[in-house]
Amino acid sequence: MQAFKASSFTPFQVLNLNYSTRSFPKTIYDKPNLNIHPNNENPISCFPSIQSQNTKFKLFTAVSQSISTESRTPFDEETENENQEEKFDWYAEWYPIMPICDLDKRRPHGKKVMGIDVVVWWDRNEKEWKVMDDACPHRYAPLSEGRIDQWGRLQCVYHGWCFGGSGDCKFIPQAPRDGPPVHTSKRACATVYPSCVQNDILWFWPNSDPLYKGIYLKKRPPYIPELDDSSFSKSFMVRDISYGYELLIENLMDPAHVQYSHYGIMNVPQPPKSVKADREGGRPLDITVTKLDVNSITANQGPGRNTFIAPCVYYSLFAFGGNQGKTSAVSSGAVQEKPSTEKQKKALLVFICIPVSPGHSRIIFASPRNFATWADRIIPRWIFHLGQNLILDSDLYLLHVEEHKLKEIGPYNWHKACYMPTKADAIVVAFRRWLNKYAGGQVDWRAKYNGDLPPTPPREQLLDRYWTHTVNCTSCNFAYKGLNALEIILQIASIGMIGVVAAAKQGTLSMVTRYSLVSVALLCFVASRWLSHFIYKNFHFHDYDHAFR
Repeated sequence: MQAFKASSFTPFQVLNLNYSTRSFPKTIYDKPNLNIHPNNENPISCFPSIQSQNTKFKLFTAVSQSISTESRTPFDEETENENQEEKFDWYAEWYPIMPICDLDKRRPHGKKVMGIDVVVWWDRNEKEWKVMDDACPHRYAPLSEGRIDQWGRLQCVYHGWCFGGSGDCKFIPQAPRDGPPVHTSKRACATVYPSCVQNDILWFWPNSDPLYKGIYLKKRPPYIPELDDSSFSKSFMVRDISYGYELLIENLMDPAHVQYSHYGIMNVPQPPKSVKADREGGRPLDITVTKLDVNSITANQGPGRNTFIAPCVYYSLFAFGGNQGKTSAVSSGAVQEKPSTEKQKKALLVFICIPVSPGHSRIIFASPRNFATWADRIIPRWIFHLGQNLILDSDLYLLHVEEHKLKEIGPYNWHKACYMPTKADAIVVAFRRWLNKYAGGQVDWRAKYNGDLPPTPPREQLLDRYWTHTVNCTSCNFAYKGLNALEIILQIASIGMIGVVAAAKQGTLSMVTRYSLVSVALLCFVASRWLSHFIYKNFHFHDYDHAFR
């Protein structure tokens, strides 16, 4: 997660967002004590409006000092008592699909979330985004391969059946006009899921039962006010990942890997020379988990606060500057911060992690901030995506292989097989505890899959950017098409100028003109070749070799 802190925007590079500025301990930690303090809240209030339910939780130690497969651990005790704990229902939550900025209203979009294939399309009659089962009730052809017809209906491209935003079948071309209205049958209706737009992200509820039609009025997705605040910049990035949801969350919660997995591609703050033990600058981290319950995990790390809102949202808040010490009481008796004459700077890292299927996940990333907002208005979004994709690629293969190894171990043996003696792993341990204690150890796929992970594809396919990001990102897709067009123009210009020189009769062109045309033609050719390499490397495939970094 911390990787994005140094790569998303230039202003972040001047901030020590990864670690506390206080001195570092010189000895290794004996055990990763989570130090859960339910009353130890960060004085900086972050995301007070995020909706989550508070439940009771117990104080416990993360991992025993000596980890072995034979010793009893807190995980074993929690497994024995799991029937007494509140359970997390994977199908009673909102799940994000895509940011609105990357959805085209002119065509349907096919997506998979929680193993469910859905089609997303804009109903211009109701002025709403609709989420439906991606299967035509006629012969189960994918509706995402269809089109929006001239009346604003979703048309199946296989036989032309048309559907409205409520899933009702509007037209069956093969039915006689003077015959019975077979299109009104319930069997002709498409399945519709409850959906809503919040923080400019489309969410859906993975249960099509009519009882949940008004679920938005009872329970809403996690709300991040800074994403709707006009004083904050906002830029989304989406990427499909070739490893599962559990590993994606773990990786974002792990700050200790940044100096090593992403070495050479980020500007990471370095520790003082007195505590720097290697080239990369790894160091002890003081991470304290303050809350763990069925709905959330919170942890403090230096000046920042990290929060996980089950099952998808993980964010960090960093506030600095201004006067944070003055408070005043209000009539309700609560204490609130008194506004300072100096504007307090805030930077957030928001990661929304989506379970897609076993071995596949999707991430939506945003980094709102209330300073240096000019960067988002001037620099196109695809420029930022180049660096963010490189960060994701630099540890993608590692995590893909790691997931296959952990699969052999099993989710409930994770704590026995993995040795985590330092506090740097505190949030990762807390997340695994949340999975085992409340969520069944892994995503509940409801028997859609047999439990096996997909086989490892060739490296070029595993690290592919085109199908996992470029085609789904409006900014990168536009840049990709534009750069390809520029490459063709440069090639045509190069050939054209060479042709002019070759076709010109002797004496028609001066020697200076001939040399100038040939030189420009050569430059156009070289530029086209460089552009071709740039396009492939940044929009298709970029292999990351750690050995030579």
